[in-house]
Amino acid sequence: MNLAVTVLEITAPVFLLAAIGFGWVKAGFEYRVEFVTRLAMTLAVPSLIFTALMKTQIDPQALTTLSLAAMAAYAVVSVASYLLVKVFGLDVRTFLAPIIFGNTGNLGLPLAVFAFGEAGLGYAVVVFAVMAIWSFTFGVWLVAGGGSLLKVVKEPLVGATALGGVFLWQGWQTPRFLTNALELVGQMAIPLMLITLGVAVARMTPGHVRRAIWISAAKLALCFGLTWAVGVWFGLDEVAFAVLVLQLSTPVAVTSYLLAEKYGADSESVAGLVVVSTLMAVLAIPVMLAVLL
Repeated sequence: MNLAVTVLEITAPVFLLAAIGFGWVKAGFEYRVEFVTRLAMTLAVPSLIFTALMKTQIDPQALTTLSLAAMAAYAVVSVASYLLVKVFGLDVRTFLAPIIFGNTGNLGLPLAVFAFGEAGLGYAVVVFAVMAIWSFTFGVWLVAGGGSLLKVVKEPLVGATALGGVFLWQGWQTPRFLTNALELVGQMAIPLMLITLGVAVARMTPGHVRRAIWISAAKLALCFGLTWAVGVWFGLDEVAFAVLVLQLSTPVAVTSYLLAEKYGADSESVAGLVVVSTLMAVLAIPVMLAVLL
């Protein structure tokens, strides 16, 4: 009973905030996703990542090990996902990126905070940064053949992660007034991302539901199983291991739909994956947390 209550306390705020966004749109109110997403990804999330890394008490060596484990996990998942797509004759441009890249920002960061506190957030932002770099290079190249190092360098969250890593390594701290300001800005990130996730899901129409169901289930099983094996191989501590597995097992990211729409892939099919995998996560995430806690 205590475990069930703990899992409910962790997951309920996540899905309640997403439900607010869903209900907001269904009530007919305006919500400018492009503006809110830009605000979150350009200002709020980088501030959250920087302050989380700067203030974390996690051993830098442990973060380095997690970074290497995250890179290895994404490499293994990418290869396995490619084989899955080819075996079942799916379109690579449409389906490969959504299978590889989960919603580590909108969903993964809040879950890490609620489940594992500040230590979990410190680990989660590292996995999120690894995903972002891989997504903005290999992921964009998959959909459009246009990934470049310059795009990675220009991303504020990547710069914030690098700078936060330097502050962590050197033991530096920004002046208290600046830290307070950055923390206030960063506190916007999680509620904004969760509400926006609900808005995005509310505006999507699932296509090819049967295919979306089996692909979403295959993604979950693939990412969970392979990341578990990678975490064991690297000998991660309990919290780092749980965060890594949880982050890579999150449902299809909304950004996969936006990229498909932008570069002319089958965006309707990707929208179906986003909706179905997110709904599936409502049941899957509590089960995963019960296993990981």
